[in-house]
Amino acid sequence: MDPQTFMDVATVVTKLKMYPYFDVAHMLLCCMAVRDDIVPQAQAAGAQVVSFQRKHPLSSWLSSMLVCFAGSIVANLLLGEPVITPFKDQRALVTATMVWYIVNYCPFDLVYKIARFLPFKLMLCMLKEVQRAHKVYHGVIHTAKLYPNAYFVIVLIGTVKGNGSGIIKNFERLVRGIWTPGSSEVLQPTFVTKACVVASIIFLCERLNLIAVPHALIYFGVVIFFVYFKLSSILLGIVDPFVPLENLFCAIFMGGMWDAMRRAVKPEPVKEEEKDGHLRNDVIKSKDEKKKD
Repeated sequence: MDPQTFMDVATVVTKLKMYPYFDVAHMLLCCMAVRDDIVPQAQAAGAQVVSFQRKHPLSSWLSSMLVCFAGSIVANLLLGEPVITPFKDQRALVTATMVWYIVNYCPFDLVYKIARFLPFKLMLCMLKEVQRAHKVYHGVIHTAKLYPNAYFVIVLIGTVKGNGSGIIKNFERLVRGIWTPGSSEVLQPTFVTKACVVASIIFLCERLNLIAVPHALIYFGVVIFFVYFKLSSILLGIVDPFVPLENLFCAIFMGGMWDAMRRAVKPEPVKEEEKDGHLRNDVIKSKDEKKKD
């Protein structure tokens, strides 16, 4: 592609309006994620899966709204701003409610089935990843204006804006009567969270003039990064490309290499139970040999 054409495309991407297409794609995937999460959680709790949305429509709606506006809710909470602010946008709230309704109550479950059809799902995911880059960037810019020298806060809010739904997952499940503290994003960060951290650092470095590249190219590169790995996870099953780097880092700086060397030099002591088992086996073998003699 011609460099000037590539630059023009990147400039157009930076100026895209998120409403309605990108926002609706995001809301569709969020409501579908809540609905898909109801199945295993309801089965674990011994509840009926099919009738959950009909028996508990308020819980289903509220959990879906929390996921749709999760980034703004958590970011406002951390920045000391009103948590209820995201719900003051009537247009966004009505749109999210309409999306929630057609996902859960459309006749013949038509919208849900179409959205899960692979070509449509890929298109929705691409739109959502473009919106994710938009959220991360604006989260970094907004926080940098409030706390210009608080780099950790800037990266944190950019990450929260990009993957608020993953961070708020435990509270959203609690609204539906399920408490799963073991699935916290802090305990088991997903690739989306790590990617948002990387994107926030890139945008922060751009703001600090540490990257001498036009803004349009940086923004477009982050969009391509998000879209590429999302499509790779769906089509190729690539879950987390950061895992090899994390394993190497932990082996060098988190004591993994020293643990391996200690195990190689000093074997682990045999447990008492294993000793008793070996003794019993030896006694049985000796008795069998005596019988043969």
